[in-house]
Amino acid sequence: MWFYVQHVLIPYQQRESAPYGIPRGNLSDLYPRWLGARELLLHGRDPYSAEVTREIQAGYYGRPLDPTLPHDPKDEQGFAYPAYVVFLLAPTITLPFGVVQTGFRWLLVMLTAASVLLWLRTFRWKVSLETMAALIVLTLGSFPVLQGIKLQQLSLLVAGLIATSAMLLIEGHLFSAGVLLALATVKPQLALPVAAWFLLWALSDWTRRRGFWWGFAGTMAVLVGGAEYLLPGWMGRFGEAVMAYRRYNQGADSVLNILITPRWGNWLAILIVVALALVAWRCRRETAGSLIHNRVTVLILAATVVIIPKASPYNHVLLLPGILLVLQLGGELWSRGLVRRVAATICGLTLLWPWLAASGLFVASTLLPVEAIQRGWALPLYTSVAIPVAVLALLVCGFANVAESP
Repeated sequence: MWFYVQHVLIPYQQRESAPYGIPRGNLSDLYPRWLGARELLLHGRDPYSAEVTREIQAGYYGRPLDPTLPHDPKDEQGFAYPAYVVFLLAPTITLPFGVVQTGFRWLLVMLTAASVLLWLRTFRWKVSLETMAALIVLTLGSFPVLQGIKLQQLSLLVAGLIATSAMLLIEGHLFSAGVLLALATVKPQLALPVAAWFLLWALSDWTRRRGFWWGFAGTMAVLVGGAEYLLPGWMGRFGEAVMAYRRYNQGADSVLNILITPRWGNWLAILIVVALALVAWRCRRETAGSLIHNRVTVLILAATVVIIPKASPYNHVLLLPGILLVLQLGGELWSRGLVRRVAATICGLTLLWPWLAASGLFVASTLLPVEAIQRGWALPLYTSVAIPVAVLALLVCGFANVAESP
């Protein structure tokens, strides 16, 4: 997979961009957030402003975008994050971005590897060192993780914070779990669904679980209030930035909308949200770390990937805990009827395809010219849109009796 990304996909993109003058700068998803944080904290400038956006484009693409050029990217790379993301990036704003970029890339590698261990601990799944190493290698060698590392995507950071919060929750460190999950809301579309579940869980036994509420609510108050102090009215500016992002990223749509059209995709998304809300309500009193509690958590994370209005593969890192839980309970699920075996087979083949295709391109590279290999650049991505749906369907099918005690 590393060979595919480095020697097939990226060279193909570079070759296709050159004839049309499509700009390619650092292409780091961290850069717009880092530059916005630097300008706000060091110079008091509005990171949502058009002036800062053009400066972001100069670094991200290599030059500001020109709307009169038909082949220029449509993504303006505006600062479409909550303003309090600057607090996470504050320690880096005085460093050269090249240093920050390298350091953040290695942080994502280590945090993603650690996330495998954190979820294993959360599920109380004891595996051999060989199995643990294999799970880490497969995770780091998956296309979503590689894409996230290459782009320095904050989704991998958020996924690591969620994994740590879930582990602290089952270990009884509720306040710390709430603090970390609040920090994960720098990408609210990824963190808020699981945060809503954990907050509901905490409310159901306030006396013993209120620590999570205080940790989450207190941290959110500090983040939101601190951002308001630095940039008064930032929430309105953030809302405008999100609307602008939706406008210039018209191709960015949810997995469901891509697969079954926006009309039916939106209706199905609503049904999924309602069904998960009902399941969460019925399971709200379960002990953290119990099988039922874990099942609800992975269902919500998988549904998040399916529903959020952007089908980027790097968000698939939230599917990791669901896949691990299925592997842990694989024998039980396989023995529970033909339907579950068929669902497991389809999901397994869908997940396996990117590695098979990348391996095929690697072998073919020893026999065929570079141009021929690059023409197959899309092969490992054929199942990207289907993977979240396959994982969610398997979780729903396998855990159909989620609200019943095992």
